[in-house]
Amino acid sequence: MKYPIKKNTVQETLVIPMYGRKMCSQLYPKIYRDETALRLIDQVDYDFSALEEKAKSIMHRFGFLEVAMRQNDLAFEVRKAGYRVVYQPKSKVIHFEGISNGTDVNGTGLKRYQVENSEKLKEKWKEEFKNQCVNNGNPNPFRARERSMGKKIIVVIDHYVPTFDKDAGSKTTFQYLKMFLKKGYVVKFIGDNYLHEEPYTSTLQQMGIEVLYGQEYLTGIWDWLVKNGKDIHVAYLNRPHIATKYVDFIKEHTDIKMIYYGHDLHFMREFREYELTGDVKKRQESEYWKSIEFSLFHKVAVSYYPSYVEEEAIHAVDETIPVKAITAYVYEEFLQNLNKDFAKREGLLFVGGFAHPPNADAVLWFAKEVFPKIREQIKVNFYIVGSKVTDEIKALEQPGNGIIVKGFVSEEELADLYRNCRIVVVPLRYGAGVKGKVVEAIYNGAPIVTTSVGSEGIPDVEKVLLVKDQPDEFAETVVELYKDEKRLEDLAEKTQVYIREHFSIDAAWDVIKEDFE
Repeated sequence: MKYPIKKNTVQETLVIPMYGRKMCSQLYPKIYRDETALRLIDQVDYDFSALEEKAKSIMHRFGFLEVAMRQNDLAFEVRKAGYRVVYQPKSKVIHFEGISNGTDVNGTGLKRYQVENSEKLKEKWKEEFKNQCVNNGNPNPFRARERSMGKKIIVVIDHYVPTFDKDAGSKTTFQYLKMFLKKGYVVKFIGDNYLHEEPYTSTLQQMGIEVLYGQEYLTGIWDWLVKNGKDIHVAYLNRPHIATKYVDFIKEHTDIKMIYYGHDLHFMREFREYELTGDVKKRQESEYWKSIEFSLFHKVAVSYYPSYVEEEAIHAVDETIPVKAITAYVYEEFLQNLNKDFAKREGLLFVGGFAHPPNADAVLWFAKEVFPKIREQIKVNFYIVGSKVTDEIKALEQPGNGIIVKGFVSEEELADLYRNCRIVVVPLRYGAGVKGKVVEAIYNGAPIVTTSVGSEGIPDVEKVLLVKDQPDEFAETVVELYKDEKRLEDLAEKTQVYIREHFSIDAAWDVIKEDFE
C-alpha cells in the first residue's frame, strides 16, 4: 500500500524536491545518489506526470542539481507555514563541484543561475536572515547553522561518548547533556578518544548535539577551540585525567568559562582503599590525585561533586575553593506503575560496572562473607549485573549456590530486574561521593540495603534505605526485610516521593543555573 499525497498540501511541498533528488540520482548516478529518495518516491501515491514531462527539458535537468538551493527556500516556507524544520544528522550530501556545468558563475552558462538564485534567496528572506545570525560580510557558520544567535553554547568534554547503559558516570554525563538541551543551550560534545561509537554517538546526534570526532578533531581540536572560543560560553570538563589535558590551553587561549565536574574525589577514594587494604601504592596514588585535583580547582570557575561529602573534604584543605554539591542523577520522567506485589518478586540484585574496582570488591565481599549467611535462612538468588565482568566474579556462580552472574544487560532487561527483584544490595566497602547505582535503584522503586559508604552523601538516607556495615548485620537485615512484604512496599513508595523531591531536572538546575548565566 502506497501513502497518498494530496495536491496543495505541505506533504506535496516536501515530496516535490524529493522527486528532484530521485531524478538527479537516476540522471547522474556517478556523481549523485540518494537511496532514500529513490525508495520513498516509490512508496507514495502522487501524480508525477507533470513533473516527468518537465524533467525532459535541459533547464529542469540542470535544476535537479540545484536541489540544495531550493531546499533552503523550502525550509523557510515550511517554517513560515508554522511547521518545524529538522536536521537528520545521519544524512550526507556529496557535491561534485563543476562536473556538469563548470565553475564559471560569471559567464553565460547555466552556472550563472547559482549566483542569481543565491541573491534572490537572500532578498526574499532577508528579514528572516537578520534573526538567524549577524550578517556583517563575514558569515559565522558556527552560529548560523543552528540558528543559535541569542543562545549560549556549552562544550562538554569527557573521556568518551557516554555509554549511558554501561556505567554510572556515563549516565550522569548523559543526563546532564539532556538537561542542558532542555534549558535551551546549544551543546557540543568532545570525547577525548575522538571515536565514533555506536549507538552512543548517534544517540547524541539525534538529540541535537554535535559530536566532534575523527582525525580532523583529534589533530585540530586546539585550532577549533581558538577559532570558535568567542562563541562558546562554558566548557564543562569531566574527570581529572581529562580536564587536565584541556584546562591550561582553554585558560590561556580563550575566554571560555570553565566548570569542572569531578564525579568523585579520586584522592579520597584511593586513600580509603589504602585504609582498607594497607597497600602503600594506594596512599601514593592518593597524593598524586590530590595534587592534580587541587590544581584543577584553582584554574576553573567552580567545581561540582555529587554530594556535600566531597565539598566538605575539599574545604577541609582549602576553604576558598568554589565548589558545589550537585545532584548526581537528573530525571525528567518517573515511574508510573510501581510494582508493589512483593509476594511475586524474588531475589537480590547488584548493579555496577566492574571496570570500577569498588564494585568488584563489593560483589566479592558480599558473595563470600554475607550471602552464605543469607542462604542459611532463605533460599534466595543473588543476581549480579554489570559490564566488564572479571573472571573472579564469573567464578562465583556455581551449581546450586544461588549466585547468577548476568553480566551486561540491556536497559529493558535491567528495568525488568529492578521491577521483579525484592531487594537491591549495594555492599560497597570503599569509594567516594554519592553512588549512581544507589540513586538508580531509588529511581526504580527498589528497597535497598547498603553500607555507610553506599549511603554516603544522600540526604535523609534513613527514609529510603537501610544501612549496615558488618557481614552478620548486613545478612540479618536483608533476611528480615525480605520476609516483610509490608515494609518492602512502604520503602518502595517512599523512593518515588524522594526521587521527585531531590533528583528532578528543576531541582538540579536550581543549584547550578547561576553558573551558566
